[in-house]
Amino acid sequence: MTEKNQYRDIHHELIKQCRKKDRKAQIEIYQLYYKAMYNTSLRIVNNSADAEDIMQESFLDAFSKLDMYAETGSFGSWLKRIVVNKSLDFLKSKKDISRLDDVKVELMEITDLQEEEKNMVEVDIQLAEVKQGMERLPGHYRVIVSLYLMEGYSHNEIARILNLSYENVRVRYIRAKKKLVNEIMATRNNLSRISTN
Repeated sequence: MTEKNQYRDIHHELIKQCRKKDRKAQIEIYQLYYKAMYNTSLRIVNNSADAEDIMQESFLDAFSKLDMYAETGSFGSWLKRIVVNKSLDFLKSKKDISRLDDVKVELMEITDLQEEEKNMVEVDIQLAEVKQGMERLPGHYRVIVSLYLMEGYSHNEIARILNLSYENVRVRYIRAKKKLVNEIMATRNNLSRISTN
């Protein structure tokens, strides 16, 4: 591969210094990424103290394993994968995520859910409402919605991360999305009742 075609992260020089255990460079990288990594973990684990711990551990791991970062993609994406994996490991250790054997999903059920998804009413939903609604979702739904909507992973990537079939992820996502919309609409209804009283 020629130098021209080789990927180079925008923070390449800082990462190079981090590989040499330069504390100043590590602090600078931390300051560039800590908020995004904390938010990624928080959306998955739904607890700020746990998200903070996971984010800190993820940076420690990243700095100790920088030799594994091949710079074929952005450092932020590489770091995010560490945060996502640590967050999921945390949930598994708390048994807060349904990740047992991949459940066989009937083709008819998938078809029914896809039809149901088509018929769902489009609702103007704000990002703040989505985040609040996600906090009330069960762990296995919250994880899939977070990875898909907030982190931008595809259903195939989520299937690989969670060690589930594509169909199972798709069905869980459809169910989670329906539950999320119901949570948001219930909150709106409660707020509207309060404001009319």
